[in-house]
Amino acid sequence: MLYDLRQSDVRVRWLVTLLLATLGTSYLFGAWMVGLYAGYSPRKVAETYGPAGEMPMTMQMPPETTLVTERPISMAEMGEEQHHVDLDLLVQDTHVHMPMYAVIAACLSVIVLGLSIPRWAGLSIIALLFAAPWLDFAGMWLTKLASPGFAIVALAGGWAMALGYVIVAAIATYQMWWRKT
Repeated sequence: MLYDLRQSDVRVRWLVTLLLATLGTSYLFGAWMVGLYAGYSPRKVAETYGPAGEMPMTMQMPPETTLVTERPISMAEMGEEQHHVDLDLLVQDTHVHMPMYAVIAACLSVIVLGLSIPRWAGLSIIALLFAAPWLDFAGMWLTKLASPGFAIVALAGGWAMALGYVIVAAIATYQMWWRKT
């Protein structure tokens, strides 16, 4: 063990606690956002990331004239809006999220290094923390480029990220504040 969170200075334990609380809050809002835009079922994820509904790569020019009309419609006629991630947005999301997920995995891994757990468990948790975002984005890309069936991989990656966080937060909180020996 490189250091022992159980015996660390209260300032270190407070820092780790606040980091875990902040990351946990961001994960909750991230899960909410996923629910709003992609859903939690393989079918919804496939609709969001799959090739159906792709916009053409060339931008179409607007017509030279337009006609605006108004008519009443009911909420039932509007239907549910389906968010769709096109290729350009998936490139942007990968560019923005993957480095951030790596930083989060690294921060959580540093916490793992201070836990009193067997070496194999620490290695397994660290592997999970880094594998989860790879699964998440591999699932999105494979759903987009290969088959809607890969949506399950994206879901597995998201759940793996949540699991990794919960494992680290639970063990760290217990060891830092309740178990001192």
